[in-house]
Parts: sequence; C-alpha cells; structure tokens
Amino acid sequence: MQLYSTNNKNNTVDLKEAVLKSLAVDNGLYMPADIPRLPQAFLDNLDHFSFVEIAFQVSKNLFGETIDNWDLWQICENAINFEAPVVPVYDNISSLELWHGPSLAFKDFGARYMAQLMSYFTKDSNDPLTILVATSGDTGGAVAAGFHNTPGIEVIILYPSGRVSPLQEKQLTTLGGNISACEILGSFDDCQAIVKTAFLDDDLNSKYNLSSANSINIARLIPQSFYYFEAMKQLDSSQQNVFCIPSGNFGNLTAGLLAKKMGLNISKFIAATNANKVVPEYLSTGTYNPQPSIATLSNAMDVGAPSNFVRIQELYQSNHNAITSDIVGYHYSDDSTTTEMADIYTQTKYVADPHGAVGFLAAKEYLKSASSDTHVTVLETAHPAKFLDTVESALDQNIDIPQRLEKLSDKQKTATGLSNRYEDFKGYLLGRV
Repeated sequence: MQLYSTNNKNNTVDLKEAVLKSLAVDNGLYMPADIPRLPQAFLDNLDHFSFVEIAFQVSKNLFGETIDNWDLWQICENAINFEAPVVPVYDNISSLELWHGPSLAFKDFGARYMAQLMSYFTKDSNDPLTILVATSGDTGGAVAAGFHNTPGIEVIILYPSGRVSPLQEKQLTTLGGNISACEILGSFDDCQAIVKTAFLDDDLNSKYNLSSANSINIARLIPQSFYYFEAMKQLDSSQQNVFCIPSGNFGNLTAGLLAKKMGLNISKFIAATNANKVVPEYLSTGTYNPQPSIATLSNAMDVGAPSNFVRIQELYQSNHNAITSDIVGYHYSDDSTTTEMADIYTQTKYVADPHGAVGFLAAKEYLKSASSDTHVTVLETAHPAKFLDTVESALDQNIDIPQRLEKLSDKQKTATGLSNRYEDFKGYLLGRV
C-alpha cells in the first residue's frame, strides 16, 4: 500500500512509515494512493459477515499484500471485539451506538486498531515509540485504554484545561504506567498545534521516535470506516440510507467517505456541529475560514480548524459542488442541544449524549426536505454518562453510570500543567530524556 502527502502527491511512503510517522515531512496528511472498490458480492452480502470479518475484508482491500492474512486477522480480532448496534429511536431515525468499547467512545475502534498495527510494525525494533496525542475529550481516553501497557510504546496526552468533562479527565490522567497527561492552559486547537509542531522539530526528533494517535494518523481513519459497513448490514438496503455525524476534527466523516469510495451505498452524509461551524459554513458558501475554537457542552466537537478537512478536499479534488453533492452541514447552540436531549428522552426514553443530540437535531432538520424513503442513522459517539452533569441537568433525572466509569471517580488525577506555548511543551519533553 502506498500513501501520499496532501501537500505533495510525489511524496509517497509505505503503510509502515505512514502509521509510525503520522505526519508527512512536508506537514501534509497521508492519503491512500489508491482506494480500491470492494467486490460487489461482499457489499451485497454484508449480513453474512461478522464485524471482525468485515474489518478484515476492508483492511485487506486497502492494504493488499502489505500484511499477511494471519497477522492482519489477529490485528482485527484483537481490536474489533465489541459491538456497534443500530438502535431504532424514531420511525426514520436510528442511533449507531459506538460507545460499547473500553473507554465508552467511538474512538476505541481507531485507538485499539492503531495500537495493534503499531505493535505489529515495531515488534522487531529496539527503539521505543513515543505517541503524542491531542484530545478534546474522547480521543485521549480511548488512546490511553488502547495503548496502556503496550510494550515499547509510551503515550503523552495533551488536553485543554477545564474543557473536558470530569470523567473524561479521569480516563486520561489515572492509568499511569506508559500513559502520561499534560493539562494545557488553552484550547484543543492549541493542543493540536503543539503536537503538529513537535513532529516537525528536528531537535525533538533526534531524541524521540515520535508518532501520533490523532486522526491525522491514517491508522485511526481506516478502522473508523468499519462501522459504516457494520451499520449498513443492520439497515434496510432498499431505503435511502443517510449518516449523520456529530463532527469536530472530521475524522469520522472522512472515514465514512472512504467507505463510500470503497463501494458502500450511502446516499448522503450530514455534518452536524455545535458553535464551531467552519465546515457547515464552507458547505453553504464555498469559503473555508478556520476560527479559534469555542467551548461548548459538546466538547469533543470544539475544533475551529479541523485537520481532516484537507482530506475531504483531497477526496473530491477540492471541488465544492462535488463535496456538497455528498455532504450537507448544520450547526446548533448549547441551548438547542440541551432542549433536544430532553425532547428525545420525553418522546422515546432514549438517552443521548450532547454530541448525539446535535446529530439528532441535524437529522430532523434534514428529514424535513428529504424523500419519504429516507432513513437517517446518527452516530452516537460516546456514552451519556461521560457527560453526567450536562445530561442529568437536561433530563432532570439521574442516569445509570457504567461500572468502568464509576470506579474512576475515586482515582487520583496525575497531570503536568503547561501553558499553550510550544517551547514549554518542548522543554517538558526534553526534560524526560
């Protein structure tokens, strides 16, 4: 498998380098040079395959002979070992629940698969790998769980102080071992900028073997495409199937577009955002204008300069008309989000988290002008208990807390506080050598 940089198509690497280096030397993101279509017999018979078999077939389609079948099966089997059920909520709206993994967030799929893939590529190396990851909420917890105690790999998580929920913070800061956390006085965009700068710092790269577990790494996006196939096998293929994606860094939506490129019959994608609305505005106007991120209740979507937007442009050769033929965007306020959480529960008894509620708002708005045979599946990206105060306040009642979250409440947070200046983080890293 060959991949190229979005900044220079002549800058190509193999899968191992793309996964372990994350970011191209020219600061571009890696994209597959070829996205083969899956066999029609596979696409027509998804219900005959288990989730692990789907993961294997999609991986094999992209990787070719890069990884032998036995090792690739082991990677898929060890990573994709929890469900992704489609749950009906309204007559024409379902929820794809992606929070049944260890950290109770959709990013478990990408983090666990990436951990397996990186372990495979480093199994014969004596050089430790240091993974830097910026998180606006769920990525950090998933990466911490996915990589905890992985031999030869250490993880350093950067998160914005005061901008993740208390339980999310505990997931980032209580595991110890090979997992360290830096609490940054700034926004997610600041954390992401620090990580990207570190990859281009020759001084750091002479002392560390750096990689990333953010969705800038292609190894995060590929497994996120798996659950679109898994969802479609549970849906009625005779209807117009639309997927609504609560969006921040736009990795999840990009993964859906990869699935469509591989032949999955998805009619439309809905990009649902909070007040951080740069992509919905681009879809409406054709102008992309990144902004400083705004803190909201749906904090994992608080991204003002989404990294994966460049990948979306790449898939459509920056053709705005082509992009808008497949993607429509909406954005909503915190007040609308809390009202929607209450409305969903009152009408259906389904408990949505703040991100899912943004998705349900967009799904309902889209359906107002859609054909009668349209069905929207909302990606429910995190368990509502991860946003306990917000959800219980919106519903005016207590909700159940999964045991693996509840047991975190008494654990001691361990994090290093840093400013949002890159030089402070660099000093922190150099002090660890």
